[in-house]
Amino acid sequence: MNNIIDGIEASLFFKNKIKQEINEEGLTPCLTVIQIGDNKASTIYVRNKEKACNDVKIKFDLIKFPETISEDLVIDEIRRLNNDVSVNGILVQLPLPQGFDEGKIINEISPLKDVDGLTYQNVGNLVLENECLVSCTPMGVMELLDMYNVDLLGKNVCVVGRSNLVGKPLIQLLLQKNATVSICHSKSKNIKDYTKMADVLIVAAGHPNLITKDMVKEGCVVIDVGINRENDSLVGDVDFDGVSKKASLITPVPGGVGPMTVASLLKNVVKAYKIQNGLR
Repeated sequence: MNNIIDGIEASLFFKNKIKQEINEEGLTPCLTVIQIGDNKASTIYVRNKEKACNDVKIKFDLIKFPETISEDLVIDEIRRLNNDVSVNGILVQLPLPQGFDEGKIINEISPLKDVDGLTYQNVGNLVLENECLVSCTPMGVMELLDMYNVDLLGKNVCVVGRSNLVGKPLIQLLLQKNATVSICHSKSKNIKDYTKMADVLIVAAGHPNLITKDMVKEGCVVIDVGINRENDSLVGDVDFDGVSKKASLITPVPGGVGPMTVASLLKNVVKAYKIQNGLR
């Protein structure tokens, strides 16, 4: 099928550009990841981030705490990293174990080192269209749309899902491209009425095969952000087999948005390094 958006190929192109930038400009960026507990999925994601950093010559450090650690000690470590000029990016791997205040911990990260783009300051600057570090998955989605020459100007874009991590930042990025944006969520009625109107449909609901062939119009661009485990395999929020017959472009799961999320993290680490060193 020639309508598939290849996130793996796109991420390789993206990472090669980042590696070239690091080599040619003599940059020495460093990412530190804090992981609390032993969530299996988190461990896989951390390993993927480490490999990606190694691929482009970004220094990677992992600080792993047991889930019995106190919130105060985690905050002390974040403050130490904030003051360490050799560390350019700080990322707290989510989700956190039960009992931790995610918002409180994330907002201890310096906004200049918040490479996940989740601190209140970065989120606020995104809304106001100021320079900031942007959440990685929404950035990855926008990079894919750009790479595949999807023009958003005036287009009807429907976002299904309103999470702080994906949906809400995506809305702001799409508005910056002058798209006409509608948002659907778990309390929306007649989602199909909105998805059928969309020139571009972005689904980040965390609900396997939520979007079916009858819910999209012919020629729609479909970006599936969902990753759901079903019967020992990964599936998206979109019924790929059905919807791909009508979509002009569509991302698979896996191999679509996921690789670009990691590539966008690398871009944020380099951007943070440059800001901290007065290079931009």
